[in-house]
Amino acid sequence: MKKSYLLILFLIIACSRQNETVIPGDNEHNTPSETPDEPGEDDTPDDGTDYENAEYKDVLSLLNLEYPGLGNVKAAFEQGDYQTAAENLLSYYRNRTGIKQPELDLENMKVTAGDRKKADDALGHMFQAHDGYPPYFYGDDIDWTYWPVKDNELRYQLHRHYWFVPMGKVYYQTKDEKYAREWISQYLDWIKKNPMSQKNGTAAERENYRFAWRQLETSHRIQDQILQFLLFNSSPNFTSDFLMTFLWNYSRHCERIIYDYSEKGNHLLFEAQRMVYAGVFFPEFKRAKAWSDSGVEILNREIKKQVYDDGGQFELDPGYHLGAINSFCRALRMTSVNNANDVFPPEYLSAIRNMIEFYTNICFPDMMHPCFGDTKLGSASVIKRNYREWLDIFPDCQWIKYYATEGREGELLPYESHASKTSGFMTFRSGWGQNDVVMVLKAGPPAFFHCQPDNGTFELWFNGKRLFTDSGCYIYAGDAAVNAKREWFRQTQVHNTLTMDGKNIETTDSKLLLWKPESNIQVMTTENRHYSNLKHRRTVFFVDKKYFVLVDEAIGNAKGTINLNYHMCETPSDVRLVKGENAIYTNYRGNSNVKLQCFSDHAITMNEKEGWQSVKYNEKTQRTSVSYDAKKTDTTPVRYITVIYPVTSVNEYPEIDARFTDGGYSNGKIGVGISIGSVKKSLECDITGVTD
Repeated sequence: MKKSYLLILFLIIACSRQNETVIPGDNEHNTPSETPDEPGEDDTPDDGTDYENAEYKDVLSLLNLEYPGLGNVKAAFEQGDYQTAAENLLSYYRNRTGIKQPELDLENMKVTAGDRKKADDALGHMFQAHDGYPPYFYGDDIDWTYWPVKDNELRYQLHRHYWFVPMGKVYYQTKDEKYAREWISQYLDWIKKNPMSQKNGTAAERENYRFAWRQLETSHRIQDQILQFLLFNSSPNFTSDFLMTFLWNYSRHCERIIYDYSEKGNHLLFEAQRMVYAGVFFPEFKRAKAWSDSGVEILNREIKKQVYDDGGQFELDPGYHLGAINSFCRALRMTSVNNANDVFPPEYLSAIRNMIEFYTNICFPDMMHPCFGDTKLGSASVIKRNYREWLDIFPDCQWIKYYATEGREGELLPYESHASKTSGFMTFRSGWGQNDVVMVLKAGPPAFFHCQPDNGTFELWFNGKRLFTDSGCYIYAGDAAVNAKREWFRQTQVHNTLTMDGKNIETTDSKLLLWKPESNIQVMTTENRHYSNLKHRRTVFFVDKKYFVLVDEAIGNAKGTINLNYHMCETPSDVRLVKGENAIYTNYRGNSNVKLQCFSDHAITMNEKEGWQSVKYNEKTQRTSVSYDAKKTDTTPVRYITVIYPVTSVNEYPEIDARFTDGGYSNGKIGVGISIGSVKKSLECDITGVTD
């Protein structure tokens, strides 16, 4: 029988052996200071195939030819006419109607300007590998090892082929064969130059394997190749010969994952969800059920392990929390639309609903989340689409319906302020409208790679604007220059919390000591052992649903300079610092401004610092940052009072005064006297017995 040249080429280079040493890629648990290049084990088994003599028969043997609709494939196969069997299989797939991919509606598909640009750029090998970077030229003869900026994400994501689906969408709309020809050429070129056998090759080959075959990238290709298959398989260039190569490549991807999932975290969720996709979308494979069953088992297990009782995902990063919700939902949706909706029990759906409620509680009235940890800001349109998709799963949930319909139907959640006590996210809220006051504070347990040493930090919204924002992450990991950029944004002192001598905190394990969201004076106290000899206790009073009074206490026998750090939103030119008052005044355009004034029982100095924030990958904007510094020379706690007073007009800034009324730190009792103009208030709380 005549062999397929392209298939033989692939099969020769794709060989892997069981239990050979490989170089695993970074996962979400590697910090930039850790070395991800330790040897590990890839358990992908040797299936016994003679790769150098493989024919169509070997690929067709991967399929269950008893599957409904494959009768003519089976007949040709049993007659030894493997070419005809492959052609019949291609016809079967082109006409198959029983399996759905719920995220791709071919009849109503839209091709955006961004899709077309990525597709057209890719024709000339200008690849947009990462949205944080411009397209780069990877050579007439594509160099899949090209690394223009030594950011690991740029090289990892090159192997996700983000331009392949846009090429498919443009092809499907235009039927211009140049897109199909180029996609097939690049698909085969990638196979040729990135064999799995590289894991046992030279140092450069092992490095390339680490990037090309990391589990996360492999699983991403598993997911996206389904879309590519649907968009391109009508092309005359998508031949039975290419189908054989495609199916073999797809099977090897799935076997790479099923024997070597990531250990834990969001990577594991992504991989499991995508294996559900593989098994459900390609049920013709003999291994399809094993693939999907493995994904289902992991998701059912991990939703109990990774999701706290309050709905928070254990990485404590709002963006990755959203990603985790959607991993769980996508697997559920894929099985449901393909009539396999009994694989996830009711408690799985309850946990998803709990995660969505957690997310809704930490979002601002513009539906966007705070940028704690490695979170990027995203877009409101994506969040609205998420709510619409969630409503399909929970059609009777009135508060999901409210957001899915942008307030036209449904009802808001039946409360305002809310504490997710296990995860350590507390929200003070005057209401759910654009003009309300919302503070989201983060002070939770230890977390993983995407979390930062930021316990006690917060973001503040008022009247349509974020007035205090978190630093964001800017970039992930790479060479020394890239890592230095990341480490700057991870510093504790660039968050809205307390430090000593500007050092990163040593422990991130906050305890919620008090939460009282009732009455006109709501109050919360949280405490974290920042350093071995110093703990930070932060109490927040939310007064009359209008303004905040923060009491920060540095408690312990440490000696040094205590820094209370605050960071405004962007546009430093619109921020006025009055050091004689220890005050900050903003003069932003519009009707959302704020005055911050700090007081202490110690002598303090107000110092302006370098300030940046990043809400998009590899982008940053300058902002005003200050620290209030006090010397701690003995065991006496350093205590601060900060009044944060939002106003609709800069003409409304009041005179503010504040002092402690509790006679000094007394192991639990806090008393503050506040004057806002002529209005005086006494704020008190007692946490005796709940603090260590």
